[in-house]
Amino acid sequence: MIDSKLKIYLDKKVKLYNNIQFIENDPIVIPHQFSKKQDIEIAGLFAAVFAWGQRVTIINKSNELLQRMDGKPYDFILNHSENDLKQLIGFKHRTFNDTDLLYFIHFLHSWYKSNNSLESAFLNGIKKNDQTTENGLTFFRNHFFSSELAPARTKKHIPSPLQHSACKRLNMYLRWMVRKDKQGVDFGIWTGIKPHQLICPLDVHVQKIALQLGLLSREKADWQAASELTNNLRKLDPADPVKYDFALFGTGINESF
Repeated sequence: MIDSKLKIYLDKKVKLYNNIQFIENDPIVIPHQFSKKQDIEIAGLFAAVFAWGQRVTIINKSNELLQRMDGKPYDFILNHSENDLKQLIGFKHRTFNDTDLLYFIHFLHSWYKSNNSLESAFLNGIKKNDQTTENGLTFFRNHFFSSELAPARTKKHIPSPLQHSACKRLNMYLRWMVRKDKQGVDFGIWTGIKPHQLICPLDVHVQKIALQLGLLSREKADWQAASELTNNLRKLDPADPVKYDFALFGTGINESF
């Protein structure tokens, strides 16, 4: 396909899949349970971090965690007692266990004691002229693990471009928080980071369709591939390239291609 035909095709798919009716079976349904900004941020972070494997399992485990936090993640993060933390013991999703969870709670508690939003944990690392969130992702990981209490095992759950990771789950989280349109799927509650700076989440479905459409040539799913894909998507929409995540993922998971 030439670019004009490709854009027409993908724009139609964005219109189809950037639709509130599809969120029921997607991890983004987890933060959609909330209206308070900090609840959305926290529930969204955990749902994104858990987002590998079957979507139904991701949603179920995210809901289990929220239940253990009494359905009020921000209040739990800020005001939990040592005794409250016992409710988290035994939680596990794939390789993420209660050791990892307790450190996440520790970091978030420390952060929200002096910050109103998690956005600045990324934004503080983004330089004025940065065209992408790359430096923000690196800053977030470095700050997240700056405590001497950080378990070595937990570091695999928060990657950064420095590890050559595609950072699929964090890029998905940033899409949720930053993008805003009339469709109501993404939240758009963060305004310091701009949609044009986002990097497309590169999961197996997106990668498959992107390769087939000629939007991606690199077969290794790493940061270089995620950047290549996003650069090509910018040719279709410089202001909002990551909207095409809806098209690529939706096609990959719902259609025979």
